[in-house]
Amino acid sequence: MPDPNDASTSGTSQPGSDDSTFERWRRTFSVITGLGGTPEERQADMERFHGQTCEKWKRELMNYSPAVVFMLKHLKLSGCSVSSKDIICSPCDYTRAGGFSPEAGAVILCQGRFFSKNHMEDTLVHEFVHMYDHAKFKVDWSNLRHHACSEIRANSLSGDCRWTRELRRGFVAFSKQHQACVRRRAILSVRANPACPDEATAERAVNEVWESCFSDTRPFDEVTPCNHLLRMPLTV
Repeated sequence: MPDPNDASTSGTSQPGSDDSTFERWRRTFSVITGLGGTPEERQADMERFHGQTCEKWKRELMNYSPAVVFMLKHLKLSGCSVSSKDIICSPCDYTRAGGFSPEAGAVILCQGRFFSKNHMEDTLVHEFVHMYDHAKFKVDWSNLRHHACSEIRANSLSGDCRWTRELRRGFVAFSKQHQACVRRRAILSVRANPACPDEATAERAVNEVWESCFSDTRPFDEVTPCNHLLRMPLTV
């Protein structure tokens, strides 16, 4: 009579068994290739994979990225101590890589939307600049001038507008590329504000605060003209 505790005859796989190993391999293969399993299973596996990758990169950046560690330090000095639980990996729509929620005091990282860990690093610094402004300057996000100022600073200081990122987006310029990118992206963000009626209003808000906000590099010492140094603090 078969032993009911024998995994080979009971119809279930024990942890560490060949069947269990094969199932993990099959699901990983399905995620990578899009083959095998139902569409719902593939979607669930893909979301799980993106979530695990997002959490892994988040931990590494919080511990080892000079720019992220620098911003975490200055957020704490501004009265806004940020822990891992305040940075949330979550599925999002396909229009953004991250966001800052003033009401929750949290940063959202849109899992599956990052093409590299450097991209996530830029996104974290961008959202941390918004968080820093909110804590230090008491930003009223319904005030378009306030919003425009923070967007100008976040795009300029985060590395979002380095030349290689602009090339990926299809924008190529050899004169004042950084300024053009910062201005364009700030207008797009302000235009998405529910308090903004049209693009002309968004552009006007950005233009009105441009000089003072573009030159304000706090908490960084300065923005260098070298794209690969754009995010790096001169002092920590």
